Amino acid sequence: MEGIKIPVGRSGFADIRRNGYYYVDKSRLIEELLKTDATQVTLITRPRRFGKTLGMNMLSEFFDVRKDSRAVFAQLSIAENRELCGKWMNQYPVIFLTLRGIDGLEFEGAYAKLAAVISEIYKEHFYLMKSEKLNALDQEMFYRVASKKASREEVENGLTKLSKMLAAHYGKPVILLMDEYDVPLAKASDKGYYREMLDAMKGIMQVVKDNDALKFAVITGCLRIAKESIFTGTNNFVSDTISRTRLDEFFGFTQPEVDQILQDAGLTDHGAEIREWYDGYRFGEFDIYCPWDVMNHVNRLILDPSSKPEDFWANTSDNAVIRSFLNKTDFDVQEKFEMLLAGGEIKTPIAEDITYDIMESSEENLWSLLYLTGYLTRVPVNGKEEGPKGQFLLKIPNVEVRNIFRKSVKAWFTEKSAASDRQGLFDALWNEDEEKLTELISDLLFDTISYYDYRESFYHAFLAGLFSNSGYQVESNYENGLGRSDIVIKDRKNRRAVVIEAKWTDSGEAMEKECGDALRQIEAQQYAKKVERTGYKKVGRLGIAFWKKQCLVKSGRA
Repeated sequence: MEGIKIPVGRSGFADIRRNGYYYVDKSRLIEELLKTDATQVTLITRPRRFGKTLGMNMLSEFFDVRKDSRAVFAQLSIAENRELCGKWMNQYPVIFLTLRGIDGLEFEGAYAKLAAVISEIYKEHFYLMKSEKLNALDQEMFYRVASKKASREEVENGLTKLSKMLAAHYGKPVILLMDEYDVPLAKASDKGYYREMLDAMKGIMQVVKDNDALKFAVITGCLRIAKESIFTGTNNFVSDTISRTRLDEFFGFTQPEVDQILQDAGLTDHGAEIREWYDGYRFGEFDIYCPWDVMNHVNRLILDPSSKPEDFWANTSDNAVIRSFLNKTDFDVQEKFEMLLAGGEIKTPIAEDITYDIMESSEENLWSLLYLTGYLTRVPVNGKEEGPKGQFLLKIPNVEVRNIFRKSVKAWFTEKSAASDRQGLFDALWNEDEEKLTELISDLLFDTISYYDYRESFYHAFLAGLFSNSGYQVESNYENGLGRSDIVIKDRKNRRAVVIEAKWTDSGEAMEKECGDALRQIEAQQYAKKVERTGYKKVGRLGIAFWKKQCLVKSGRA
């Protein structure tokens, strides 16, 4: 297949199909959902960027009675089931909404956006204002919601009322599709108005409780918020999480699907790098790729075959959960983080029913959140998905997510260092007090998290973060003399500087020699002399050797 068009950033199913954009056939999701159409609510939870919105858009296109969707589903697998299509395709009124844009610094702003979403849904069905099935009071209420003049009670009851109006108009029950239902609560938790938003969402969710006008509902999100918290009173409720097996192949790409994409794009020689960067997720019994990453990278490769993999997923999340973990001083998670960053695995219990307001209350909840939001994935234990007593074996899924962890740890350490009292450290630095520097840097190294398995790049970044944001000029890997010195710290006010050359070794016994080699390199490459030629009166020389979490500092003073 030549000239395929990758629909990056498009979540409109009909738009993709009508324009001939590349589409990985996930239409059997419809068939699978309809096997249990008697279920009142199906909650599907997956990490962000795994195709939930596109899937929901496809469901809307299939069921909506106002549309003729035969053309957009032609040649897809669901079209082969003619009996099902005849019974269900474009046969029911649909309410389709997404809550992913509900955010605000304060509750009032976020609630206004929530009310606006409900208003837009009403305007989409404005033809009901002329329906003979609506009485005058219904029409008045309808107009108030559509024109954003409704009371809070009318807004929160808006979906329930709309479902009843639609059912009356069409003489058929309604299918409700709600995308990213938990985003308002996630944002509210971050901004400090969780309780107010939870109360509002409980009102909105009345639509799925004992509602005779509802055929069924499909709801998506990242977390399965505890039923008693938001879905109280919903009797027929089924959740499909990343630990289940029923719908797992429909969100994300399987290996055969990625192989087909690469074949169609003429990029089969890039399979290994795509697997290393974007594969590794375990949903139920399926190994899954992140579709957002795959499509972005394939699109880049089509435009420029020399393109390298990037952290596409990182740009869609604020990675706040990792920072929450790092900032929790009452959790001893340093060794577990280092094990994960080195490519290892950790064992921990997982709680899949959590609420945003308590997610930071325990170490178990935070590991659960990392798992449920896609930062960690399961490793089967002896062929089983779950170990004894609910224990899960978890790992970082791929290179992309490992990079996210490393960047988060690096930023955390730099901010932590900037906020700490480093007066003693800098006193020792300017005095070239090698014993004190060895002690202080070793202590700080012990307290930080290694994210490069103790390679030289880690130690260089560690030193750069340690001395940065201190009021002094810090040059890292700066073009200096006849080569590149590791770190140069300059105090312009007092016309003094220190040149640091750091070495990494694989044994404690070699640290003394490495310090000497570092000092000889400073002199041979004239790192310090160049600094002196720019007007600095005193330029110190320090050779630093690292081995695991041990440090040795030697001064080059004559």
